[in-house]
Amino acid sequence: MCKGLAALPHTCLERAKEIKTKLGTLLQKPDAVIDLIIPYPEKPEKTIKAPKPPVDEAVQWKDSLEKVLQNSYGLSAFQNFLKMEFSEENIEFWMACEDYKKIKTPTKQAGKAKKIYEEFIQADAPREVNIDHFTKAVTMKNLVEPSSTSFDLAQKKIFTLMENDSLPRFIRSEIYQELVK
Repeated sequence: MCKGLAALPHTCLERAKEIKTKLGTLLQKPDAVIDLIIPYPEKPEKTIKAPKPPVDEAVQWKDSLEKVLQNSYGLSAFQNFLKMEFSEENIEFWMACEDYKKIKTPTKQAGKAKKIYEEFIQADAPREVNIDHFTKAVTMKNLVEPSSTSFDLAQKKIFTLMENDSLPRFIRSEIYQELVK
């Protein structure tokens, strides 16, 4: 655009002044910047369709992620919590692995394995889960000949992550606290 100042000094200087003025305006008036921010839509809270568990059962969830996941209301509440934290890919991956283990036909298994890999494991996957390189490498090796245990290591890592990181925050959340009142 402005390759040589000697060739177009007047036009380039005017353009530079215009840009400087616009930047200066933004820097001087922070309210103007707010107008430029595109709001990130809140994720809608999904309603929980399962029956509410007895309080004593819900209280036990703080000790075990397994107990949360075994209860349909607990699973749904935990999913809602993870959505609010923008980390729902972990529970979705875990659930996809559970569904995968139920597949008995090798061709269906291979197709589902590819889908799970592309959605959750591969680099820059749309809902990539946070697993270490070793786990990723083992999982990729397992997918050469898919079996019901192909994702076991990765699923275990994600379960441990949710149990040690997400579950304690879930237990402190309003969702859980309202449930055990």
